[in-house]
Amino acid sequence: MTIALTDRTEMAESEEKTFDDTFELLYEIVPEGYKGEIVEGAIVMSPQRRAHSAIIRIVLRQLEAEFGPDSTLEMDVRLDLPGYSNGFAPDLYKVADGASADERGNWRYQDVEFVLEVISRGTADNDYGRKKAAYAAGEIPVYLIADPYTGMCHLHTVPKDGEYRGSLKLDFGQPVDLTDTALGMTLQTDRFPRD
Repeated sequence: MTIALTDRTEMAESEEKTFDDTFELLYEIVPEGYKGEIVEGAIVMSPQRRAHSAIIRIVLRQLEAEFGPDSTLEMDVRLDLPGYSNGFAPDLYKVADGASADERGNWRYQDVEFVLEVISRGTADNDYGRKKAAYAAGEIPVYLIADPYTGMCHLHTVPKDGEYRGSLKLDFGQPVDLTDTALGMTLQTDRFPRD
């Protein structure tokens, strides 16, 4: 489901409050079992499924095992990104050690090292398109898309000039080698369920 926001131009200081107000409204209107975010000025709600949740938990556990329980790992937490009215709630992201939240209590995209998005049928175009472009523009070093419908992972690395220069497709079951990235580890996908 998508609801367009109208009468928005560039993000000025007075508009930040309006954007924050929109997020507060979003928290109130999103029904249980759905995730809500703002993609290019449109409120997008997507249902959460068991496979979706399981993949997020599997990756979360691996990141916690690698970086420890005190690492900053966020699930469905607001992250503002470059571009027109982009306030995402990534399925999972890792913030660099030692980073501090901004004055509003939000993480800065410049401090994010890794983002995982798990595909939902109704919002797949956003994950593969608009959100990928915003993550690249924000120079998020590692963007991983897990698609339980196709049983594939799409790894995007080396952001430069608003696009990812490195892309790799892997079947569920193949390890995702991130040793040459900010994470310096390998993610196992053999337990990722298909939907």
